[in-house]
Amino acid sequence: MIKFEHTVFALPFALLGALSAAQGLPPLRTSLWILAAMVGARTAAMTFNRLVDVDVDAENPRTASRALPAGRVSRAGAMALLGAGIVLFGLAAGALGPLTWALSPVALVIILGYSLCKRFTSWAHVVLGLSLAGAPLGAWIAVAGRIEAPALWLSGGVLAWTAGFDILYSLQDETFDRSRGLHSIPSKMGTRGALILSRGLHLLALLCWGAFNLKMGSHFWPWAAWGVVAAMLFREQWLVRQGELSRIDQAFFTLNSLIGLVFFMGHALEFWLLKTLLAPI
Repeated sequence: MIKFEHTVFALPFALLGALSAAQGLPPLRTSLWILAAMVGARTAAMTFNRLVDVDVDAENPRTASRALPAGRVSRAGAMALLGAGIVLFGLAAGALGPLTWALSPVALVIILGYSLCKRFTSWAHVVLGLSLAGAPLGAWIAVAGRIEAPALWLSGGVLAWTAGFDILYSLQDETFDRSRGLHSIPSKMGTRGALILSRGLHLLALLCWGAFNLKMGSHFWPWAAWGVVAAMLFREQWLVRQGELSRIDQAFFTLNSLIGLVFFMGHALEFWLLKTLLAPI
């Protein structure tokens, strides 16, 4: 019901937030609690989404085979998993510090509220972006104990990038959403308008991540990673440039699963090189 491989969308940015706030490796205890918070939050959010959308998923040919509408997972089992995810997230947020604990109810409202948004607003894609943006911001707060400017640029990039690729993904349901009165950018603006807005959001993501690099005083490797990410986003938009849905999996899953990893590796390599160069002989 919850695909582990989709964790690669947000987890690298959470790790990057922790790495950047610590200016190197954060304490192991903090890293483990960040990972627990990620697991709990994502489990709760995805399970709630499947529970809320079970009737809609059953009617949509693209999603009818999902675990809940297909009967492979019971509603009671999903409810238990939802509760476990919320408890794990709460425990982790409390263990990471007073500010993460204070902000945890806000985070839950956002990540759970996303599942309801398409019933009344076409901007649900932005709420999903805000949900994923909480990963690097929360990790930064867990390490630094406060919100700082680089964290906002990093998270802003995640928000814009996520909203951009979610608009592309929702092109598959444009006709279905219209028929059911569900809201999305494609169902409101059509394919052409959705593609233009997605491109603008991905450009905004690159600008935010560029500002993050500047704030961090980055050198060669983070900027090289930024360049590779820019090329991948261009490729993603090129694959679906005319609303070509046959390539949506390549654009959505293959390319997007690598973007966070590439950007994280660029910064991790710089931190490692600086530590090596500055180490006493």
